Amino acid sequence: MIEFKLEGEYIFLIQLLKATNQVESGGEAQAVVSEGLVKYNGIVDYRKRLKVKIGDTIEFNNKQVIVK
Repeated sequence: MIEFKLEGEYIFLIQLLKATNQVESGGEAQAVVSEGLVKYNGIVDYRKRLKVKIGDTIEFNNKQVIVK
């Protein structure tokens, strides 16, 4: 499990994937989201511009990110 400290109101999903080193580029982040490989609060979500906020959970590649 990865804990990500959010500075600000939100972070876009693709930025969060990059910030937690789960992908190497923005293009890769967009691809994994488009392919339905990312879960947002337990549900597959295809929105690249999804605003992730404090209390949300992201799951990708058998890793869970909790936003605090």
